[in-house]
Amino acid sequence: MGYYIRVLATNETPIEVQELRDCLPDNPHCELEGEEASDSGWSQLVLRHSGGTAIAALEKDPVSPGALGEAEITEFVEEARVGKPRSAARWLQQYLPRVRVIYAFQILSGADVKEGWAAVHALKGHIWKKRGGILQADGEGFSNEEGYHILWQFPDHVGGAWNMAVLDETGRWVRFEMELSHREQRAAFLEGALPKGVRVLQ
Repeated sequence: MGYYIRVLATNETPIEVQELRDCLPDNPHCELEGEEASDSGWSQLVLRHSGGTAIAALEKDPVSPGALGEAEITEFVEEARVGKPRSAARWLQQYLPRVRVIYAFQILSGADVKEGWAAVHALKGHIWKKRGGILQADGEGFSNEEGYHILWQFPDHVGGAWNMAVLDETGRWVRFEMELSHREQRAAFLEGALPKGVRVLQ
């Protein structure tokens, strides 16, 4: 199936393809193409290096009865039921039904060529900024509306610094940076607690 990252948007207002093209960086020089790429009614686009390798396939899936988007949201709600921290899982179960459109990026081989990831992040970031919502990535988990990671779905061997958030007793997100491989910090996060020794972010 490949690796997907998604913007789970709460605003269903269409985005013109030209607006998406305008947000792409000059380096790498990329293009968006697709059968319906002339207006806001598009459903599938391909991001590629100009005249070259495909970086990502972008699919827009409305969350409507019987549609793929509805099925995906149902699946995400079920995943959240068994996710940790439990406080974040409960928050997601309440939030996910508000999602109106899923923008799904299937990452292709061109992402690792000529700074292709920069184009993916520019496109994803623009959609998220304009249409709101939360972020999701396969094998990683979900973010809150500020983009901080809140639900753990990483593999056990994961490592590296990551921006996280947990809910405090008042329902406010506490943001911090932790090392994903640090066993004590990981255990505290999974319990929904602020780990000791992390850098709190304002």
